[in-house]
Amino acid sequence: MELQPNKGKNLIMEVNGQKFERWPVKTKLITTDDKNIVPIIKEYVSPHLQPGDMLFISEKAVAVTQGRSYHIHSVKPSRLATILSGFVTKTPAGIGLGSPQTMELAIEEVGVARILIAAALGAAAKLVGIRGVFYMIAGHKARSIDGAVSYAIPPYNEYISKGPSNAEQVAQKISAALSVPAAIVDANDLGVNILGASAGVDCKLMVKIIKDNPLGQTDECTPVGIIRPVHG
Repeated sequence: MELQPNKGKNLIMEVNGQKFERWPVKTKLITTDDKNIVPIIKEYVSPHLQPGDMLFISEKAVAVTQGRSYHIHSVKPSRLATILSGFVTKTPAGIGLGSPQTMELAIEEVGVARILIAAALGAAAKLVGIRGVFYMIAGHKARSIDGAVSYAIPPYNEYISKGPSNAEQVAQKISAALSVPAAIVDANDLGVNILGASAGVDCKLMVKIIKDNPLGQTDECTPVGIIRPVHG
């Protein structure tokens, strides 16, 4: 299948005078029946690779293959999760922890004590105009939780997910299988976090290269992308 940028996304990103192509790769719909992301990535990406390429893989796709994605009605939120979710600011990029179900997953991931401390400090910081403190305290496990959104490809418009386990090890396995540097990324239209990376990945540079989320976050079915330096 011929590669092409996703709708509304540019192929080229320039960072510090260097241009990079960002090619999204369409795959089959990854489901909970898939227990290993590596052979899927290898099947769909290998035909397109060139020397000097790097890969970036959606954390949600990895989480699905690890059994860390759940139908929203299968998660029963506690009273605490219901109360705390009401104070979360929702953004156009996703619901985050703004639903009782996603907040319940956050409590499972980082514990009640840490969530309560994060909520208290986050609320205090908002009073003086500082935002983002909740996620700074709660940590990347809470930040990586994805909510159910209507624009996601079915059936994942009704699924919520935790971040992937052992993201760095997964990145290393993908890198070894395809002989290119690879990273697992948590990306949306508000920003990018690198959850795990193999040798050869400059994480700060990668964040800048994919800061506009070239994989998209609706129905593109492109959970992996190729970064390719432009020469000449």
